[in-house]
Amino acid sequence: MTDALHRELLQLAQEAARRAGELLRDGRPADLAVARTKSSPIDVVTEMDIAAEKLITDLISGRRPDDGFLGEEGASVEGTSGVRWVIDPLDGTVNYLYGLPTWAVSVAAERDGETVVGVVAAPMRGETYHAVRGGGAWATGAWAGERALACRPAPPLDQALVSTGFNYVAGVRAHQAGIAGRLIPLLRDIRRGGSAAVDLCDVACGRLDGYYERGLHAWDFAAGDLIAREAGALTGGRPGERPSGELTVAGTPGVFEPLQRLLEDFGAWHD
Repeated sequence: MTDALHRELLQLAQEAARRAGELLRDGRPADLAVARTKSSPIDVVTEMDIAAEKLITDLISGRRPDDGFLGEEGASVEGTSGVRWVIDPLDGTVNYLYGLPTWAVSVAAERDGETVVGVVAAPMRGETYHAVRGGGAWATGAWAGERALACRPAPPLDQALVSTGFNYVAGVRAHQAGIAGRLIPLLRDIRRGGSAAVDLCDVACGRLDGYYERGLHAWDFAAGDLIAREAGALTGGRPGERPSGELTVAGTPGVFEPLQRLLEDFGAWHD
């Protein structure tokens, strides 16, 4: 990829994430309702998820009509340019439905199957995170300009703060709670924020030492995974594998491998 194409994709991802974030932040109706459910009656989609995805896909396709799309709310286009956009228009929908601030817009661009640009906008934090493959990870916010991101120095595992997430299917969630229960005595503590994209960016920012979750889709982690890696974190799935629906793991060097081994031993990769 050329630097010019990198810049074009990054600027377009930033604009799309910013505009969708503004729509979600400023346009949230007081009587926000569930539009439909997904894996269970508590795994919800709101009208705002759908509107945000349409805004993003309309904007990008208007500028780059030959690109493909993969979006959580149904966008699926093959494309002919070799570029595919992987979009979660509202990561943390249940938080958003309840008025909690931890939600984000995640926009990633893939080139020939590799993520090359990632942007995560967290409007209620006033922060946006971005990365270009090989170019480091950065954040913009209330401060002036940009700041480079770097994950924390690796603590011993028993001093690591780790985040996770849980499935919305009750039986699966119960198994995942059992895994978390076995991990808690071995860590500083566990957090559950409700947005995979934000958790991965918090690893990049040094606010977490690690993160893991089973059951994610590509749109949940595509942008955040790149941002975490460009900030110096290690990411993967099961040992020797890439992040996937089976398991997604991210952590500072020194935390990643022992955490990944425990998750493998505990069976975190299956229900």
